Amino acid sequence: IDTLVVDKTGTLTEGKPSVVTMRTRPGFEEQDMLALAAAVETQSEHPLGAAVVEKAREENLTLKPVTDFESLTGKGIRGLVDGREVVVGNFKWMQSMQLDWGDLTTAAEHLRSEGETVIYVAVDGEAAGIIGIADPVKATSREAIAALQTEGVKVVMLTGDNPTTAQAVARQVGIAEVQAEVLPEKKHEIVAEYQSRGQRVAMAGDGINDAPALAKADIGIAMGTGTDVAIESAGITLIKGDLTGIVRARRLSRAVMRNIRQNLFWAFIYNAVGVPVAAGVLYPFFGILLSPIIAAAAMSFSSVSVISNSLRLRRVTL
Repeated sequence: IDTLVVDKTGTLTEGKPSVVTMRTRPGFEEQDMLALAAAVETQSEHPLGAAVVEKAREENLTLKPVTDFESLTGKGIRGLVDGREVVVGNFKWMQSMQLDWGDLTTAAEHLRSEGETVIYVAVDGEAAGIIGIADPVKATSREAIAALQTEGVKVVMLTGDNPTTAQAVARQVGIAEVQAEVLPEKKHEIVAEYQSRGQRVAMAGDGINDAPALAKADIGIAMGTGTDVAIESAGITLIKGDLTGIVRARRLSRAVMRNIRQNLFWAFIYNAVGVPVAAGVLYPFFGILLSPIIAAAAMSFSSVSVISNSLRLRRVTL
């Protein structure tokens, strides 16, 4: 492979997002906004939604039942909580509603620059507040990316996050090329685009929305900590969900291919020399015939040498 496309959440990061910041507009309390947002998020399967619900439970907030729930892919969710319309989503979606976020727009940009993902909460058609969610970068991500780049692999990060947040995370792990605000259904199209340029592409991801891209890539690499759908769509599964596994897999693959070539070379030499001698090609000139016993021993030695060479793979440093 010469290009590795990686998803951000759960692949470069721990996949364990948590709420770290909350800001509200005048007229709204943080606890009330959190309770309403968490109530709606109980119906969502998104990891960021799970972080909001977890925060509400840590605060011992009562989450009321939700009706008329609706989820819009790549935008957010909405529903009725105790007769109030609650909308939770990204900024693009909120912009289409033409809500007044006031100084929260500046605050949100600052949070993104620090690597937080910001979700917006609107209640009854009014901007209520923002919630900043952080997902720590895996300790090994930067080392793995650096090793791959040293070996000549181009690394590209795909994420549905805002460009500012995406760039902040990319800087932490040393990735130069980032594609942000990518809708789930667009990921496999981006993989196809790189392939159309003649690049051999590997895709690494862990979520349900990564499955089409994993299947489309020349090599799909799923995190063992990810979803079953992603694992089934991939050709390789990293049990520990650690990107250094890709580095080790490349080194092992090179060692295996080198070993195969060596074995083929020696097998060819044995047969090129042994078969003519066994057939008596030297007899007219030197009167030499190969004893069947010696021929059988030579054949066994050939097999032993190939196996012994293959066993050297156990000592390969990965």
